[in-house]
Order: sequence, then C-alpha cells, then structure tokens
Amino acid sequence: MDLGIVIVNWNTRDLLRECLRSVEMSQGNFAWRVVVVDNASSDGSADMVRAEFPDVTLIASAENEGYPRANNRGLRALGFAQGCADEDAPRYALALNPDTVLPPGALSDMLAYMDADATIGVSGPKLVLPDGSLDLACRRSFPTPEISFYRMVGLSKLFPRSRRFGRYNLTYLDPDVETEVDSVVGAFMLVRRAAIQQVGLFDETFFMYGEDLDWAFRIKQAGWKVMYHPRVTVTHVKRAASRQSRRAQREFYRAMLLFYRKHYRQTTPWWLHSLILLGLALKGGRPLWHELWHPSAFA
Repeated sequence: MDLGIVIVNWNTRDLLRECLRSVEMSQGNFAWRVVVVDNASSDGSADMVRAEFPDVTLIASAENEGYPRANNRGLRALGFAQGCADEDAPRYALALNPDTVLPPGALSDMLAYMDADATIGVSGPKLVLPDGSLDLACRRSFPTPEISFYRMVGLSKLFPRSRRFGRYNLTYLDPDVETEVDSVVGAFMLVRRAAIQQVGLFDETFFMYGEDLDWAFRIKQAGWKVMYHPRVTVTHVKRAASRQSRRAQREFYRAMLLFYRKHYRQTTPWWLHSLILLGLALKGGRPLWHELWHPSAFA
C-alpha cells in the first residue's frame, strides 16, 4: 500500500461527498486506502459514506472526539501506532480535510515528489480558497513567542511583505515557489511512514487547531524536512466544520497556549511569559482563563 488517507468529518456531508469523489478520480499508478472517521455528525454523513462509498473504511464515533484523536483512530486503522507501524502500513499517510477537492493528478504528483527526496518527512500542496485566493495557512512558521506577538498585535497583517513581521504565514514569500517551511496545514498533510515511526501520532491533548503544527515540530526536531510544494494545487473551502462550532474560537487560542507551554515555556523569560499569558487571556476570553491560571488542568 502506497498511501493511506484519513478524513475526519463533522457535519460536512455534501463537502465530504465531493472530496471522496475527487479522491476516487485520482490518476496514477499507486495503491491507496481511505478511512473516514465521522465525529458523531448529525447530518447523515456516516450513512452517506456507507451508501455511496462502500470501498471506504468508515469509523463512526459516538461523540465528537476532536481532530487529533479522530485522526489517530484512522491512522491506527491503517496500521500506524504510537512510535511504530505494521509491515502492511502504507508508505505514506495523508491527513485530508473533507472540505478539499483534489485534481486528478494531485495524489500521484505529491507521492512522486516525496519519493524523489528521502529527506522529506512532511509535504503539502498549494491550497486555494474557492475564490482562487491563497489559503495562507498552507505554509507556516512555528508560532514562537516573537512571531505570535506580531500576529496578536496585528503587525503581520499591517506588514505582510516584511520578513520580520510576515513570518506567521510566510506572506513575504512567492506562493508559487517551492519552499522548506516549518509546517504545512492539516487540511492536506502528507507524512512519510518512517517519520511517523520515529515521532508517533498526533498529540491528543489538542482538540482542534495546533495539532498539525505540533506534529510538524516533532518531525522537524527528528531531522526531517517539511516542504511546501506549490506545483500541486488543491481547493480548500476552509472552516466548513469549525464555523458551525462555538467551541472553535476558544480552541484556537487554547491550541496556542498548549503549543507554547509544550515547546517554548521553558526557554521564555518570565516577563515575556507574563505578556504571552495576558495576550491569550485577552484574545481567548473568559473560557480560557481557567487553563491559563491553573496549569494542573493539563495534568
């Protein structure tokens, strides 16, 4: 098996159908398997998959377990486990959002790109929104305290072409140039089996947002490259599920807090640490305050 595709779905039935159809139309000499993990959708998504896509492996969860846990369910169904993989596990795993539409050659071109360079652990294509504009999240820097500060105070939007202030979404770079980046986005995140064997699966401490950054961070720490490959273009509706959720906004800032505490807290001076917590408190609002001031909540 060359490719295992995990699609986590929550109440995006019609978009999921179009995504699966586009996967079915993929061209190229490679073998793939698709696993859909449905997070307790109420719109008939699971029934649609059963009826219209019998070759797709469906895992129907009884509750919405969040993005990383659901992805891990799919990865385990494909033969991946924490820090290892079965001999029959695919050579690559693809985390794919249900609100994406793939051109016929996307998967084969991305696989060929990865096969051509054994040092690449993760890659992602150019993602465009339905209006043709770039999905800025498709190539990113890690949200260090400095980079996060520039974003939170608006400097990244005021000066998107600045190499200093525009690092969050690398807006100073040509979107059509191949680039080594810190992370691509979990909407289309192609990961080499050997990298998964080395660093493990998604961190389930996250609920949504941030888990893809954390995975890329660990994979880069292990010595792999993360590459943005714009010669492949994929359409991404973006936030098709999260815009239905009141929890999404809170989880965005909670994810920033989790990522910061996990990767940067120990090297951040106290005065900057205080400013970061204050900024997250202001941005994340009251629902985040408990976790900000009570670290034991992460135990």
